[in-house]
Amino acid sequence: MDQMAEPRMAHPLVPRVAHVRRRWRDGPDVWTLEIEDGAGSGFMPGQFNMLTVFGVGEVPISLSGDPADGNRIRHTVRAVGPVTRALARLRPGDPLGLRGPFGTGWPTDALDGRDVVIVAGGLGLAPLRPAILQLLARRDRIGRLTLVYGARSPDQILFARQQDRWGRRSDIEVAVTVDHATSPWRGYVGVVTTLIPRAVSDPANTVALVCGPEIMMRFAAAALTDAGLPETAIHLSMERNMKCAVGLCGHCQFGADFLCRDGPVFRLDRIARRLALREI
Repeated sequence: MDQMAEPRMAHPLVPRVAHVRRRWRDGPDVWTLEIEDGAGSGFMPGQFNMLTVFGVGEVPISLSGDPADGNRIRHTVRAVGPVTRALARLRPGDPLGLRGPFGTGWPTDALDGRDVVIVAGGLGLAPLRPAILQLLARRDRIGRLTLVYGARSPDQILFARQQDRWGRRSDIEVAVTVDHATSPWRGYVGVVTTLIPRAVSDPANTVALVCGPEIMMRFAAAALTDAGLPETAIHLSMERNMKCAVGLCGHCQFGADFLCRDGPVFRLDRIARRLALREI
């Protein structure tokens, strides 16, 4: 009797072809691409994909959309280098290469009954957005939910309209601060860590999710521990130097870990000592 051959699994180093469905600007030099991926692989909040502009190159970009959206995935890109500038120029219908999703995710499934503080800086809100959307969809399962976000200036606030909508809800508290204010701004001014103490009301029952520039995450982690959170309750997304996404090339080695394979989301107690070492 003839037997049907089992389907071949896609090789993790070979991109599949996806297409841009929509694109829009989310800030100065920041664009969000909605991508149609026929593979429908799904993802966990906090994971990333490798995106290829054919003939230009490949970069790791965090997923910034709703995990419940099915085949439509979103990536938010700051156009700062050759590949990200090429990504930002893609139009609806254009093809691109996609590998993933890769990496560990935010522990959204383990937060029942806990207060959650989300600390984001700049583009660091993009990898946290899927976690926020998932937590809002499960809002009755967690306690107090707080987002504290910092940007350099009011015009660089990411997802500004959505943050405004979140701020008008009664089930999430949103506090936004900027480093440098312009005249119409009436919000907080200062670094994002100044908002952390008021965001933590029950440190023994609070979990923090943190993403942003690495120096900001170091200071945020210190502010959270000063507020009473144990290192085991603080999670950081360490996104840097990722090239292959499967732990082969070694570019993203961080002590004993590879950020692409063992991260990018780590619990603070696992990496706290390494965060303070300049050599790593």
